[in-house]
Amino acid sequence: MDNVLAVLNLGDFAQAFSKMGMFPVFDLAYYIVSILYLKYEPGSVEVSRRSPVASWLCAMLYCFGSYILADIMLGSSPIDYFQHNSHILLASAVWYLIFYCPLNLFYKCVAFLPVKLVLVALKEVVRTRKIAAGVHHAHHAYHHGFFIMVIVGYVKGSGVALISNFEQLLRGVWRPETNEILNMSFPTKASLYGAILFTLQEAHWLPVSKSTLILIVTLFMATSKVVMTARHSHGSPFALIESWVCHILFGSPLGGGEEDHHTATAVAPASPLKTKEELSEGARKRKAKKAE
Repeated sequence: MDNVLAVLNLGDFAQAFSKMGMFPVFDLAYYIVSILYLKYEPGSVEVSRRSPVASWLCAMLYCFGSYILADIMLGSSPIDYFQHNSHILLASAVWYLIFYCPLNLFYKCVAFLPVKLVLVALKEVVRTRKIAAGVHHAHHAYHHGFFIMVIVGYVKGSGVALISNFEQLLRGVWRPETNEILNMSFPTKASLYGAILFTLQEAHWLPVSKSTLILIVTLFMATSKVVMTARHSHGSPFALIESWVCHILFGSPLGGGEEDHHTATAVAPASPLKTKEELSEGARKRKAKKAE
């Protein structure tokens, strides 16, 4: 792979891209999209009016939940990341503008689809860096703990989703059926697969440099997420491969089992073309119209 990039003169680009700083532009995009999705969640706007402190804590979990969970797993203080004052202040400013900006101007700007697509792409750049950093950190702590590397990288990439049930409690909502382990979204799956790839690279089992792998994973995740957001789809690029593998190894609903067939027909998705965040946003808007 590195030889191919060398022929295309992309090796230097991959190296420069892997060393590019994330603060403040990329981190700002990450905070905006994260808190934007928080506002889509049921009850989040009501909580912001009733208890700004609870709303702020939820926003911080959306922005820094992956760091908190990874620190707990590695034996560090869960509030260790809050020593980075610039990041906390930037995320807090985004939270305030999204929830309290007059006439919802800031929210309307960042929720405008062309702007949102750019922000989503920038967020995936940060996600990939977090996965790579998590694997690298775990590699130093547990040099031969390959499963630990995968788990820490996975948590760094999707920790926000993994602790979503705890965040729901802060908003006074309890929806155990949204457990991310049971219903893995595309970013969660991509974080897991990305963590496996970076672990293989860290163990020198993957013949590719880290900078090249960062570039490849970033391009895949950013492109996939942008396309899914533009199409208002919650499908997954992994669906075809996963269905085939699960059918062969574990027996999936596509295997045609009678119990699986009844389960699949009894529980139908609300809308195959809308993401969870957009469904929540639509429900919130309908509720507001009824109140008027």
